[in-house]
Amino acid sequence: MYDISQTCVRNVRKMMQRITLRLPEQQINMLQQLVDSGEYPNVSEAVRAAVRDLVEKRASRVLKESDQVSFKV
Repeated sequence: MYDISQTCVRNVRKMMQRITLRLPEQQINMLQQLVDSGEYPNVSEAVRAAVRDLVEKRASRVLKESDQVSFKV
């Protein structure tokens, strides 16, 4: 029998890289509270969401700034 869900999980894991991250205990506790409240399935997903939000926010700001510079030229 072929289990497609396990195959999908393996494929997603192949696309991701593992990193080591050190955080203050208070931030780890807050992340765990988000998981415990059902906001995220696990701490890794909460961290991925936070990084995704940060990158999108900063990328948007950088693009706006570069557009403003190009208009001034």
